[in-house]
Amino acid sequence: MATRTQTLTVRTPEGVVFATRLAGPVLRFLAWGIDVLCISIASNLIGLLAAVLNFISADIARGVTIFLYFAITISYSIVLEWRWRGQTIGKRIMRLRVVDVEGMRLRLSQVVVRNLLRAVDFLPALYVVGGLACLFSRHAQRLGDIAANTVVVRMPKLETPDVEQLLAGKFNSLRQYPHLEARLRQRVSPAEADLALRALMRRDHFDPAERIKLFAELADNFREHVTFPPEATDGITDEQYVRNVVDSLFRKRGSTEARQPVGRNDLPEKQNPDPQESTVSA
Repeated sequence: MATRTQTLTVRTPEGVVFATRLAGPVLRFLAWGIDVLCISIASNLIGLLAAVLNFISADIARGVTIFLYFAITISYSIVLEWRWRGQTIGKRIMRLRVVDVEGMRLRLSQVVVRNLLRAVDFLPALYVVGGLACLFSRHAQRLGDIAANTVVVRMPKLETPDVEQLLAGKFNSLRQYPHLEARLRQRVSPAEADLALRALMRRDHFDPAERIKLFAELADNFREHVTFPPEATDGITDEQYVRNVVDSLFRKRGSTEARQPVGRNDLPEKQNPDPQESTVSA
């Protein structure tokens, strides 16, 4: 039996550590129950359509009913998990998400594999096989997750700080390129955005050397997502670059408040170094 763990820890190539809680069998079963209810509602609508088509032809009604029912039951989870980045209606309500076990972006092939094997996990009834697999696997994975190399994690409700107050009066050179800002918001994951925000909030608690190293790694990670023109990034530190990225990710849409440029020394330096806080986990 594998040693169970309640968290999934991923270290990026830049050395940044992400940690998130895994979802247990009970929460996953409740999310599945909500999804079953949604599928049942859709099936009832199919029944109403079949009743109408039955006036035209019983064979047509039967064929359409079988096709639509098969399409809904098979495609429901696949389509929603792919379009909603690992979530169905049930998972959204229960604040769960399917993610790659290595922290990479979820691929369509993974979504398809884990959902096609759902039939095996369901055996002999009510997910007995899948539930037992979750209990005995290290990362609470059912067979479909093991085959697809995915896990289901919990998405705790976080109280987002007042970003406008945190970045008040700071000039953001990235605002001059709204199309690149939009691309950045599309490519940066919620975990990456939250990590950068937390790093800015706790910057005064880092040792100066670790602070420089951390923001350099964060800045390099964001630069891999979107490349801004040199005139938007030249002459600013990595910490300022991350601050600009956070402003672009979190500020309210339509906000056009102008901000004044700041110098390199506008951010206060660490007063009491604490080596224990040199690693940030999201």
